[in-house]
Amino acid sequence: MTDIERYKAAPAPVRRQLSPEAQAALAAGRADSTRRAYRQDREAFVAWCAARGEQPVPATQDLLVEYATHLTLTPRPRTGRPSSPSSIERALSAITTMHAELDQPRPETKGARTVLAGYKHQLAESKGPGARQRQAKAAVPAALRQMLATLDRETLIGKRDAAMMLLGYAGATRSSELVGLDIGDLVECEEGFMVQIYRVKMKAFTDTAVPYGKNPGTCPVRAVRALIAAMREAGRTEGPLFVRIDRHGRLAPPMMRHGKPIGDSSGRLTPDAASDVIERLADAAGMQGRWRGHSLRRGFATAAVEGGATMLRTARQGGWADNSTSLARYYEAGDPWEDNPVTGL
Repeated sequence: MTDIERYKAAPAPVRRQLSPEAQAALAAGRADSTRRAYRQDREAFVAWCAARGEQPVPATQDLLVEYATHLTLTPRPRTGRPSSPSSIERALSAITTMHAELDQPRPETKGARTVLAGYKHQLAESKGPGARQRQAKAAVPAALRQMLATLDRETLIGKRDAAMMLLGYAGATRSSELVGLDIGDLVECEEGFMVQIYRVKMKAFTDTAVPYGKNPGTCPVRAVRALIAAMREAGRTEGPLFVRIDRHGRLAPPMMRHGKPIGDSSGRLTPDAASDVIERLADAAGMQGRWRGHSLRRGFATAAVEGGATMLRTARQGGWADNSTSLARYYEAGDPWEDNPVTGL
């Protein structure tokens, strides 16, 4: 009997559910924000199936068509509007990866994605609020100066917020990368700081050079040095660089809920808390639009394009892949008035 004949004659392998340890290992490969979103999407799908008396796993193509249709029609409690196209895309991804983690066949999503395509077209024609994906505003240097002007940089919290804004901009960090920094991750040198940043999408550390700025008021090196010195005076010489600070200037004050401690015991800020700082400063400066943690990363990329930096150097400073399509979009967009093809026609 040949090897192929022996393989065909062998009994089919028994499908088994992945162990809890294997499921946890798979989940660890995703960013915290993605894990939270996927968990909520899966819980919503399972609850919808239970209400209809349907079996969520394995999901049929018709079931996913029905679920996608449900999401396009049902208002969400928080917004009062149906899910956005990007939210539906994420929900479908959460469901298909759930099948993989349970060692089940990948469900067919072609019908559901056809529903989604029609939904996008309908929103575009009606100019509905979900027709275009909402993006955080880019914190270009002028916007940074406006937000920094609202701070009292003599206070500890003012020093923290200034350092967070300027280092996040200079390193083109995501919120999770910024708050993940420890004091020991920054090595001071003659030119500024060499910062070891864990890039969550690349799943790798980068050594990012952060030089002195020409203007002391917007210099990331001086801002970080001021924060570290103030934290040292307060008795903190190691651990997270960006921590909770209360209105009395206390570092990492305890947080309680129902009599139980919550939050990181070291006081490390969460990515959402970092985004809230940027949103608060933009609001204090009277700036319109959506300002979140990603504003710093978008602002860096936008300013790099306008400043004539090469795509390769920009990518390596900000932890994008060398051939990143998301970064390429900044370069493709550029300034709509510079080198406009209509000019001179």
